[in-house]
Amino acid sequence: MRIITLNVNGIRAAARKGFFDWLPGQEADIVCLQETRAQPEQRRDPMFAPPGYHVYYLDAERKGYSGVAVYSRMKPDRVIEGLGWNDFDCEGRALRIDLGRLSVISLYLPSGSSGDVRQDFKYDIMQRMKSLLTRFAGDGREYLICGDVNIAHKEIDLKNWRSNQKNSGFLPAERAWLDWLFDQAGFVDTFRGLDPSPEQYTWWSNRGQSWAKNVGWRIDYQIATPALAKRSRWASIYKDERFSDHAPLIIDYDIGARWLRAGRATARIRNPD
Repeated sequence: MRIITLNVNGIRAAARKGFFDWLPGQEADIVCLQETRAQPEQRRDPMFAPPGYHVYYLDAERKGYSGVAVYSRMKPDRVIEGLGWNDFDCEGRALRIDLGRLSVISLYLPSGSSGDVRQDFKYDIMQRMKSLLTRFAGDGREYLICGDVNIAHKEIDLKNWRSNQKNSGFLPAERAWLDWLFDQAGFVDTFRGLDPSPEQYTWWSNRGQSWAKNVGWRIDYQIATPALAKRSRWASIYKDERFSDHAPLIIDYDIGARWLRAGRATARIRNPD
């Protein structure tokens, strides 16, 4: 099973840059997108519902902002919109599909780079997610959280780590949250399990020559429960073409049919808690 996650930084912009021309050749089973930034009336072109996929979008209430999507070859048993928190869900930041015992979530955590108000909101969401993720870790399902978490975990995960220690995305409390997620909650950074090499980034600032010089950050993840992580086989950050200021993160998993057996008729749920 091939799973791709990408912050498209505007799905219409990514389309103009060739994303939907590239996607069929990847033969992905699931595609998770973040920062789609388009309302339904702006996605009327058939390209935004690629053939062969069941397509789900969750848009922000504010136009031109945030938004996530999931494309799945298999019809989900259910689709869950949001995490159950109105202040977070109104920004269209989390969309989950269930396939048998597997749950895949397209997640877009807030950035705190615009100032203290948004950084405080980011910290608040991170704190709330601790209880949610702890529950996920113990409920018997297998989870894969795909998306832009707006945090680089370790020094290896961004080029200029020394000069960014006081900047949002590499603050000690943010990095400690990822320490908790991987060391205590038991989730696994699947990319790092497959590729421990340096200079592996998924986002580059549009300022200066960040892309040309590979001055990047690794802030896009596929975060898995341990049994699922053990089934990861191959990972790649696709950089031959640019559809966004982020790059697609592609990971292949060896998942058997028993994981994906349908559990119930498809349902669509908002605010499940």
